[in-house]
Amino acid sequence: MLYTFIALVENKPGVLNRVASLFRRRNFNIESLAVGRTEKPEISRMTIVVDCANGDIDAHKIEANLYKLVNVIDVQDVTHQPSVTRDLALIKIKVGPEKRAEVNGLAEIFRARIVDVAADSVIVEVTGTEDKIEGMIELLRPLGIVEMVRTGQVSMTRGVNDGVRRVQQGELGNRYLEEYDQMPEMAP
Repeated sequence: MLYTFIALVENKPGVLNRVASLFRRRNFNIESLAVGRTEKPEISRMTIVVDCANGDIDAHKIEANLYKLVNVIDVQDVTHQPSVTRDLALIKIKVGPEKRAEVNGLAEIFRARIVDVAADSVIVEVTGTEDKIEGMIELLRPLGIVEMVRTGQVSMTRGVNDGVRRVQQGELGNRYLEEYDQMPEMAP
């Protein structure tokens, strides 16, 4: 089963490498990984989707091991929580002027947009659930997909709910999130 974790980490060089190495060492395959800064420039947010063959047992191991990394501030499992999850894809399709209307029609159905038009191709941007993007890819494939890139899933819990924390903050030596709330803002 796929589990989705959100990890808040220090925005420093090498943190992504340490997190990815942890999954490699523990023999977990990362299905999707998206990283970006948060509203606080010193903190980055990772959304990690992992295949956990042993369900909650593996999920607990992953969370506990993430907390062992010094740069990890907080870890939440949002798999079974009410959340909004999105993925973004850019898809380049080889089409001449005679087929552009067909691509445009598909884009409208999926609420996607054409973001670039060249003499022999178009680039479509589609945002949504993984199923929605997979559906669009299958319909565009017969037209001739030249190139495609996907961001990976990003996820956020709905309302003021947090994800599940199997390990308490600070229990394994990581820095408390509250420490970052009390830090003075960095000068530009």
